[in-house]
Amino acid sequence: MKSTPHRICSNCVMDTTDPKNTFDERGFCRHCRNFYGNILPNWHTDERGQAQIRRVAATIKREGTGKDFDCILGMSGGLDSSYLAYIAKDLGLRPLIFHVDAGWNSQTAVHNIEKLVQGLNLDLYTEVINWEEMRDLQLAFFKSGVAHLDTPQDHAYYATMYNFAVKYRIKYILNGGNFSTECVDNPLEWHYHASDLVQLRDIHRKFGSRPLNTFPQSNIMTYKVYYRYFKGVRVIRLLNYVPYLQKDATAFLKSEFGWQEYPHKHYESRFTKFYEGFWKPAKFGIDMRKVQYSSLILTQQMTRRDALDKLSLPAYDKLELANEFEYVATKLGIAVEELQSYLDAPNKSYRDYRNQCWKIQLGAWIMHALGMTRSLVR
Repeated sequence: MKSTPHRICSNCVMDTTDPKNTFDERGFCRHCRNFYGNILPNWHTDERGQAQIRRVAATIKREGTGKDFDCILGMSGGLDSSYLAYIAKDLGLRPLIFHVDAGWNSQTAVHNIEKLVQGLNLDLYTEVINWEEMRDLQLAFFKSGVAHLDTPQDHAYYATMYNFAVKYRIKYILNGGNFSTECVDNPLEWHYHASDLVQLRDIHRKFGSRPLNTFPQSNIMTYKVYYRYFKGVRVIRLLNYVPYLQKDATAFLKSEFGWQEYPHKHYESRFTKFYEGFWKPAKFGIDMRKVQYSSLILTQQMTRRDALDKLSLPAYDKLELANEFEYVATKLGIAVEELQSYLDAPNKSYRDYRNQCWKIQLGAWIMHALGMTRSLVR
């Protein structure tokens, strides 16, 4: 089989490490075409966005009358969720700050959550995931050889929050997802659906060693269909209605709350920092910064030249790597040599294990066709 020649977009920095990437006569990739043709014309942060966010806030307040909280807000300590907390409070909403501790919080993340909760006078609820079960599931994913090692963390976050909302009849979940810093989606081969419970269970059944008695679980049909249309739980992305620029938001949070910045997006988790900054590039040749920088290029927050310059440097400090490699191995309860053996083992795909990809993709295509989502179908 012939290998596809490497090609990079002439407009952003996405390239053919995304196997589905295609380019038009201008050299624009599929991510750029979706942004200019589908996202940008429907993304309003001017008076139209302000009017919409006021209507949304009024509805949340009205339906939350008489309750301790009118919504829950998932906070990781990262920039998006931290700034979202400020916006929610500024709108007069009463969110319960909801944090899921999967065992990998950085000290910076802990600091940032505390600063926002205290500074905005909000209540914090933290759900701590059973560490032995989390560790066993993460080790199973290492042993499986797949690229999407963050699935155990991501699944725990979403399942815990959705299940909590349904249990306590909270109708609105505020999510920090946004077009400004995330208009380019991770390709499917880079980051498979964390919501595919069939795959999670199959990998754990093959490589796990203990039952997941308390680990939170929820499949995509449960929270996309049952929770949404039968339980009335809605996810709201408030940041899509307001001017939201990464540098300005960072400077504001630093000044107002003593918030601390991370080297890269998603580095509030030490596991995600290790996995995205080192493991994926070293084992799979996948650099997640391409998605993040391309989003900033498209929203005019970074130049393509600056992005290329940054990509020429490793995402991980080489001097820090040896210590972090040992930290991850020790945290998982294995020897450094065992962790290295997983790095050296043959690479696998989500296709090598049971999955519901076709169902998830079909649902995504339908939602995209109906205008229910502007994101590119991965």
